[in-house]
Amino acid sequence: MALSDRIAYNYDQISQATYDTLYMVALSTIVATLFGLPLGIALSVTRQGRICPHPTLNAILGSIVNIVRSFPFIILIILLLPLSRALVGTSIGATAAVIPLSIAAIPFIARLFEGAFEEIDKGLIEATLSMGASKWRTMTMMVAEAKPGLINATTITIIGLIGYSAMGGAVGAGGLGDVAIRLGFQAYQGDILLVTSLVIIVLVQFVQGLGDTLVAKARKMR
Repeated sequence: MALSDRIAYNYDQISQATYDTLYMVALSTIVATLFGLPLGIALSVTRQGRICPHPTLNAILGSIVNIVRSFPFIILIILLLPLSRALVGTSIGATAAVIPLSIAAIPFIARLFEGAFEEIDKGLIEATLSMGASKWRTMTMMVAEAKPGLINATTITIIGLIGYSAMGGAVGAGGLGDVAIRLGFQAYQGDILLVTSLVIIVLVQFVQGLGDTLVAKARKMR
């Protein structure tokens, strides 16, 4: 069967797999950002010499983040199969994969967010506090000031999640990784493997381009 015919024959599976990948990555990014942003703030402000110094809490949070980040994703997704089954009623499919994807992304993006906050001029933070701003108000200022770095961190995380979602196809997560492994590798259809890889490359290029554009706009608005 010619390449064009084979792609047309498997079009429904490839298009559904692309949708599943976008679904997994989008939902995981939202969850990771919602939990990762406050965690990143906490990691930054609880350091010694920061606005809410608490070395013990910082050490505990840092240790938890480092432990979760130490697990290779393929192992993490297997370890979290019971949790996925308990939360969504199944351990396979795109929705079930959101659980391990989110848990893997939260500490990753939190560290990136922490790095973005560390780039803020300490003099600006001290000036904000000296003008009578509360610590909460100061943290709000930090988020606004670090917006370019936060957007860049989110972009990096989304690209990482695209790769993780493809890896999850090996254990029933669905998406482009599943099609690449099941049809491209196991069924010896190298052209399908190539097409799914190209779709992933296009997604990554689009996300990176969009992220760079948003970062540039955020820098101009500061």
